[in-house]
Amino acid sequence: MATALVLEEKGRLSLRDFPVAAELGPDDVRVAIHTVGICGSDVHYYTHGRIGQFVVNEPMILGHEAAGTVIETGSAVSHLKVGDRVCMEPGIPDPVSRASKMGMYNVDPSVRFWATPPIHGCLTPEVVHPAAFTYKLPDTVTFAEGAMVEPFAIGMQSALRARIQPGDIGVVTGAGPIGMMVALAALAGGCAKVYVADLAQPKLDIIGAYDGIETINITQQPVADAMRDATDGWGADVVFECSGAAPAVLDAPAMARPGGAIVLVGMPVDPVPMDVVGLQVKELRVETVFRYANIYDRAIALMGSGKVDLKPLISATLPFEKSVAAFDRAVEARPTDVKIQIEMPGR
Repeated sequence: MATALVLEEKGRLSLRDFPVAAELGPDDVRVAIHTVGICGSDVHYYTHGRIGQFVVNEPMILGHEAAGTVIETGSAVSHLKVGDRVCMEPGIPDPVSRASKMGMYNVDPSVRFWATPPIHGCLTPEVVHPAAFTYKLPDTVTFAEGAMVEPFAIGMQSALRARIQPGDIGVVTGAGPIGMMVALAALAGGCAKVYVADLAQPKLDIIGAYDGIETINITQQPVADAMRDATDGWGADVVFECSGAAPAVLDAPAMARPGGAIVLVGMPVDPVPMDVVGLQVKELRVETVFRYANIYDRAIALMGSGKVDLKPLISATLPFEKSVAAFDRAVEARPTDVKIQIEMPGR
């Protein structure tokens, strides 16, 4: 038994003792959790009790963005040792599935992903995790930053799917945490400039403080018009749609240059329309993103090099005993909040 943050049912969280299976296999490590970030999916399970086909039918531990310290290793683990500071990739695929063999384990239908029903998450003092999906953090990367690797990996996956060329101009619609991660990954991937569009000016002020980022407040100017103005009528090389909002999806072709790309990152709640003719007349390439695969090491390397600084996106850190309050703050969606984190006791 261990104290955990448990989603008892839709709208009800509790901190309580909870039985967690923790048998260590030969290829596993046991990790003492230090820091956990609150993701939008965690909040959605809290407020709605489900995401699509994944329904909370019984109590579930939340959390999947985590960093901590190795406190035990399995007999076959050689690349990690007790005392290593690590972060964990929260999705565990079937290594012999067709998707995994193709290198696309993120779309493995049998993947076991933390805090996705019925799989428990990591908001508990210790977890057992496959060593193959546990990554050592450089000395220059803090635990708090280590817990940001998971959302940044989505940005990295998006940048790779975009096939960015050096000097490209990108535009990101949606300045939530993932939109910001995508913008920073696009810059690191070779974009000369990235425009970020949203209607929340405080969010735009945060991401706009980074070199190479320009912002567009959509309450003042439509994104497509702003991109035409910024590119002498040509359009962006890559459009990253990160809001999941139907109008942004529909307008994406108008933002892109002929022969450009649209990368769909945001996940709409309901089906949304797409301007197919708008895609065809420009011969636009459409890519989609679902989580990430084979990307954690690259994300960590970029952060460790100092080329990507995610610290300004950490808005608040609350102690584990105030986890429910941390989630309630995340539900509030304060305009100046990007990422709320929880720190475990005694760490």
